[in-house]
Amino acid sequence: MLCAIYKSSKKEGAYLYIPKKDDFSQVPDTLMQMFGKPTMVMVIKLDGRQLASVDIEKVKQSLETDGFFLQLPPPPKNLLDEYKEQKKARQQSEE
Repeated sequence: MLCAIYKSSKKEGAYLYIPKKDDFSQVPDTLMQMFGKPTMVMVIKLDGRQLASVDIEKVKQSLETDGFFLQLPPPPKNLLDEYKEQKKARQQSEE
């Protein structure tokens, strides 16, 4: 199964996978508006391959059922919560 991957011009780290190069007919208009102008990244063969950030089986399933797959970046870390946890751990180790 071949797949074309595009990156978003509006959302950093967002990628759109579609089964046919430049065929966005299965992608909802509202998604395309939020995604912005797609920039071609690559065309890959999905069979026998692993992807770094997403489960390849989810990609294949979504391409077959929905006609596209949207990869979003992980949510940003809450640095304040992380700091509080570290501070609490330090205090507990000092006791």
